[in-house]
Amino acid sequence: MEHTNKENLLSKENIPSQQSTSSIETTPVADIDTDAPSRLWTKEFLILTACNLLVFLNLHMILSSLPLYMREHFNAGDFYVSLCTSLMALAAIVSRLFSARALELGKRNVILFGGLLIALLGTVGYYFSATIILLLVMRVIFGFGFGMYSTTFPTMVSDIIPRKRMGEGMGYFGLSTTISMSMGPLIGMSIEKQYGFTPLIIIGSIFILILFPLAYSLVKGQDKKIAAQKIVADQRKLATQAKAASEGIVVETTESPLPVTKASAFEKRLLLPSLLNFLMSLTYGGLVSFIALFGKEAHLANPGYFFLFNALAVIIVRPFSGKIYDSKGPKALIVPGAVMLIAGLLLLSFAHSTWGLFASAICYGLGWGALQPTMQTWMIQVVSPHQRGMANGMFLNSLDMGVALGAMILGTIAGITSYTSMYRFSALFIVLYIVVGIVYMVKAKTTPAQTQHSIHIKIK
Repeated sequence: MEHTNKENLLSKENIPSQQSTSSIETTPVADIDTDAPSRLWTKEFLILTACNLLVFLNLHMILSSLPLYMREHFNAGDFYVSLCTSLMALAAIVSRLFSARALELGKRNVILFGGLLIALLGTVGYYFSATIILLLVMRVIFGFGFGMYSTTFPTMVSDIIPRKRMGEGMGYFGLSTTISMSMGPLIGMSIEKQYGFTPLIIIGSIFILILFPLAYSLVKGQDKKIAAQKIVADQRKLATQAKAASEGIVVETTESPLPVTKASAFEKRLLLPSLLNFLMSLTYGGLVSFIALFGKEAHLANPGYFFLFNALAVIIVRPFSGKIYDSKGPKALIVPGAVMLIAGLLLLSFAHSTWGLFASAICYGLGWGALQPTMQTWMIQVVSPHQRGMANGMFLNSLDMGVALGAMILGTIAGITSYTSMYRFSALFIVLYIVVGIVYMVKAKTTPAQTQHSIHIKIK
């Protein structure tokens, strides 16, 4: 009878009877959802989305206004103006490299609040920068802090989104980034034109100060949730042990500590979506840097409205693209989204009226709105939960590097030819995007993530 009971238990647990020791996979604590598993619009999700909106709104309001401020107050040339953007981006990229590792090691609060404090010092420091060199130093300081907390917020939101709705959730969350990238330059340039650069420093500092209490409420709430999840995991483990003991089976459990105490190796599966995100961001670098100059060349009255209609298109497409990703994966969005980007860039190069500008902005926004959250969600899902900081860091670094290099490469092309030819050339980056995406759809294979817990059962 005892032997029969043991065999029945082994059959239920799918353990081969010929092996004396085996492993039962259990759900990692980080993946246990003690609430409704399909709920997306939680209080934490809304707060994190608002935080991300403030983060990037602050960035793009000041970024778009600094070049004019540097020319008017320091008589800065093109070289120093380009350093204003590139040094900040480089500092953010460097800081994300160690921030991702620190997040894996459970140093979330240090990275989050330390980054906010550093960025606040850099923002306030603009006001006291009497020389162009000191202003550039402040840009580096701000970029270092920005890289830290801009990695933390997406990692936190990816931990609370239900796994079955990850594409939809990251799409809505990423919408705050796109709106900030679209509306930030318009707001920043309008404020500087009417009131000067100092009000922008004040507004940017206020945004960062607001983030402190919001971030504190988030980390406090998530710490309580993790504690609750740990209790659930312990209860499941004890139930398994009790069941096995009642059948005369010795249960030995091994559990890796949470958070992980050793940073994991780099995940190679991040390279492909990072490359695609980089290629897409190259074109955005040409837009954000030269749309005003292109408008002058093409005799467009208000070229800045490109970003407004771009944002409207993103808002329209995000709910649909997220659900498509959740049901069919990234393969269903790569080619259609890329085609819309190409259409937007080509229409922009031929635009000589406001209606042409609007049409190009809508096409580009539909493509960007579908593909950007696709890249971020894809990168989050190919890694284990404790590597999400690494994934978000790679996503943001590929975005920043693409924008920075895109501005340099396309600016050089515009200097040789024209801004019209520059946008037609930038469409070639998306053609390469499609080629790489098609190769992925033919060859890519998904591998299962490793679990953090195992229960070993030995027969007496």
